[in-house]
Amino acid sequence: MVSRSWDDYPPRDRTAEMRANPFSFLHIIDPGFKFNTPLKGSRRHEMVRNRYLEFLEEGILVKESQPCYYIYESSRPGFTCRGIFCATPTSRYRDGSIRRHEDTIRRREVLFADYLEQVRFNAEPVLLTYPDNPAVDAETAAICRGKPLYHFTTPDRVEHRMWVVRDESRIRAIREAFAGIPVVYIADGHHRSASSDLLARRLQENNPDHHGKEPYNYFMSYLIPESQVRIRAFHRVLTDLGDLQPADILLQLDAAFRIRPLGTQPYEPTRKHVFSMYLDGAFYELHLRKSARPRESALDNLDVCLLNEKVLKPVFGITDPRRDRRLQYRCWEHPALELKAAVDSGLFAVGFGLVPVSMEEIRNVADSGQTMPPKSTFLEPKLRSGLTIYDI
Repeated sequence: MVSRSWDDYPPRDRTAEMRANPFSFLHIIDPGFKFNTPLKGSRRHEMVRNRYLEFLEEGILVKESQPCYYIYESSRPGFTCRGIFCATPTSRYRDGSIRRHEDTIRRREVLFADYLEQVRFNAEPVLLTYPDNPAVDAETAAICRGKPLYHFTTPDRVEHRMWVVRDESRIRAIREAFAGIPVVYIADGHHRSASSDLLARRLQENNPDHHGKEPYNYFMSYLIPESQVRIRAFHRVLTDLGDLQPADILLQLDAAFRIRPLGTQPYEPTRKHVFSMYLDGAFYELHLRKSARPRESALDNLDVCLLNEKVLKPVFGITDPRRDRRLQYRCWEHPALELKAAVDSGLFAVGFGLVPVSMEEIRNVADSGQTMPPKSTFLEPKLRSGLTIYDI
């Protein structure tokens, strides 16, 4: 039933999955597949809703008879996370107790709010994180000592377990534990949370009997402690050097960096304010000079911002990292090796490796009301679609 996010599938793999599995959640998201007819806009949204109702009527999906929490754990070698699926009030997004670190695009907010208004369900939760809390950990650990309701392994060798929490005393204990957490942070799902708030305000205005407890006042979220969020870096690669020669680049970088040549040995930075560069068949360590470090905000001190301001803008003339076609972003499992391979392939002329942003840096930026540049973080877990569904 559950699937990866729609965009995670190459078209050929998505088609193969849907042909092989008539119960895949992909059939809800692409309702025209069984008619071999691509659908768009309101017509597609209407049929997404119809297909969802069909899955309910046929017993493929089962709706809980009472409000409950789900404890969900996913694990693979080297990474395990455990959290709680719940409905989160949009009012907390509005009052700032749910904090964001990314900008959203208004057009996308409106498009997704329109989609939600027609399909009337959430199938992909917003990933929210909070400072580790012993009271919450104790409650989830006690529940997870029991037998899970669901236990399965997906083809990517990730093991999934889920426990349902229906007992009123357990539900009350979880709520009381979270009462001691005044602020949570969006790890993934900035547009989903913004569009849910937009929809809630829209429906509130059009409902003369609005009382605040309607399902549209909430969105589905997955809450996990920040120690269980895995943060990876997006590395930068450029398609060309413009009119520059490798020697020109090194000379210009010397103004802001201590440069250590490393030859062909793959190198990954491990400290803040230290970058790797692969250029003309060789690795270099770029250590930002103290005199070049800003003394301003938490945002200005992020490595992604420093790379923009000390390298991409002054050396390569990239003033708009969001739109400049020379600049691309990559998140790799083996950054040094894959950075080298990308440049050696001839597709790129130079690459820069970064250390991941820390959770503390994300919190500091969010608490200051600022937002990070595009492609600052790649956060895990990436949750499956259709694992839980929330009716709006």
